[in-house]
Amino acid sequence: MMNYLAVGLGGMAGSVIRYMISLGTMNIGTAAFPYGTFIANILGCFFLGLLTGLNEKKEIIPKPIMLGLGTGLIGSLTTFSTFSVETVRLYEHSSIYMAGLYVLLSAGVGLLLAGSGFYLGQKRSEKVVSNG
Repeated sequence: MMNYLAVGLGGMAGSVIRYMISLGTMNIGTAAFPYGTFIANILGCFFLGLLTGLNEKKEIIPKPIMLGLGTGLIGSLTTFSTFSVETVRLYEHSSIYMAGLYVLLSAGVGLLLAGSGFYLGQKRSEKVVSNG
């Protein structure tokens, strides 16, 4: 029951944060590029990588908290379905160039940040495990 509550609370927080990011990025650059979704997704990539890296060798973060942060908050913050629809819209209303740029930036930066977060998490985890 605790795991469900953690995921639900995290999901509620993640969806509100995602909405705030969308509102905060409405007037950035060109309206053709979906900055809100891009920022939410790459932040999620970094933080999920970091959390996963922290718990890679030893459970530093308890399971209910991991579920609340990873599945709940980050899962709710990020969105593949919105990314996909926005890519189709960019292709239809803007250009294949803008749609391609969005896909490449999202995948490239997302993977880079997920890997960086994972690496940082592992390094931090090693310090905690060796000191604790």
